[in-house]
Amino acid sequence: MDMHSAVAPDAPLVQVGKADVSAEDVLAVARGNARVEIGPDALAEMATARARIDALAAEPRPVYGVSTGFGALAVRHISPELRAQLQRSLVRSHAAGMGPAVEREVVRALVFLRMKTLASGRTGVRPLVAQTMAAILNANITPVVREFGSLGCSGDLAPLSHCALVLMGEGVATGADGVEKPAGELLAAAGIEPVELLEKEGLALINGTDGMLGMLVMAIADLQRLFTTADITAAMTLEALLGTDKVLAPELHAPIRPHPGQALSAANMLAVLKGSGLTGHHQDDAPRVQDAYSIRCAPQVAGAGRDTVEHARLVASRELAASVDNPVVLPDGRVESNGNFHGAPVAYVLDFLAIATADLGSISERRTDRLLDKARSHGLPAFLADDPGVDSGLMIAQYTQAALVSENKRLAVPASVDSIPSSAMQEDHVSMGWSAARKLRQAVDNLGRILAVELTAAARALEIRQQADASGTVAPATAAAMAAAREAGVGGAGRDRFLSPDLEAAAALVASGDLVRAVEKVTGPLA
Repeated sequence: MDMHSAVAPDAPLVQVGKADVSAEDVLAVARGNARVEIGPDALAEMATARARIDALAAEPRPVYGVSTGFGALAVRHISPELRAQLQRSLVRSHAAGMGPAVEREVVRALVFLRMKTLASGRTGVRPLVAQTMAAILNANITPVVREFGSLGCSGDLAPLSHCALVLMGEGVATGADGVEKPAGELLAAAGIEPVELLEKEGLALINGTDGMLGMLVMAIADLQRLFTTADITAAMTLEALLGTDKVLAPELHAPIRPHPGQALSAANMLAVLKGSGLTGHHQDDAPRVQDAYSIRCAPQVAGAGRDTVEHARLVASRELAASVDNPVVLPDGRVESNGNFHGAPVAYVLDFLAIATADLGSISERRTDRLLDKARSHGLPAFLADDPGVDSGLMIAQYTQAALVSENKRLAVPASVDSIPSSAMQEDHVSMGWSAARKLRQAVDNLGRILAVELTAAARALEIRQQADASGTVAPATAAAMAAAREAGVGGAGRDRFLSPDLEAAAALVASGDLVRAVEKVTGPLA
């Protein structure tokens, strides 16, 4: 089999052995276009397990997944001459997704994680199958997977079936140019021979939690960046509102309320505000004993979200170490049915992250509103407008932010509490993990935009403070954030202008991680 690679020869290499892969490996393949290969230890383990499947296939007794039908049809024993057709029929019939195509990075993660499980040697497929999957990834061929079709049990059946169909040279995929073409054409152009599936191989290709797991791994990476971003924007807002940074003192956090995330967020905010000439003026012209909750409790809310992310990271690491298939080939040679394909462990944390994501956006919007309200902004002009009444300033930017916050509250409604029985009541309790992952992706994207609006408002408010009083110096880290925003195309104070491009520029700055990197050049690494 001639497996030419369309991925650059100098691209990073991820070798998949029979041991675990890491979250960093998933991100490298899904987002970094890393090359993949199957290690020799995994190839040997796969060959050993395959020999056991071949032996079972030769026996007269029915073995689920090897010589029987599937799901509610598992009662039928399939004769040897029909088993190749059985595997083809399984993949074709299960590739029943509908709706728009999901993102390329999701599909690459899906294929990579399924290949990882095959390489564990617990599924009983031939080494050729996993090697062909690696070739497809390296050729930059991406199966077209549809939005709807997975119930999260038995795993992500429909999405994985669309991928398995491409492995057979059927269905639709995209090449490096992103154009949809028949999969057979793309494989032929890359010199990849379609796989003729043998006993159990079709089932092993589609029976896992790989889609929801891949999306969980990517969401964790994105939320890590966004929680740090939120600490930066919260600090900027505190500074713009002349708040006190005394509530961020380390002795008020870990020693008396030992939630790790809270202490990290407080430390981040304190680092960003170091050297500010604006903080601590809450007792000046309009005295207030304490700042509002959205300011004072920012570390507590963001910290709770950080701890939720860490719990999700633990669950993801366990699932990355799993070999999810049914039946599974055990090290002692037994082939046993099981329920490990059920997505509940992943679905729960996907839903939990959606709650944390919604709440972080909610508190950010409250801080933004406070910056724009003349009655609560401690001397800032209404809506941060140049000439309030003639100019509307950032009034409608907050509307947009509020709309995103409202959507995230809807997306925080858990998917995993639902279950729709299927397969003639054989699969009578499902996880809905794929749905939980899909809505979390949208919520995370929304959160980036919510924080971008707060960044835009806080940067403008700080600029107005500086214009009004040159002695009111902002913190060096805050100044770096403001400079990064301006360089990215986020306009400052002044007369009204077409605002959408400014907000999109801020969103791009947040999404790229450049805002965090700009601040870290002053503060050093932030958590």
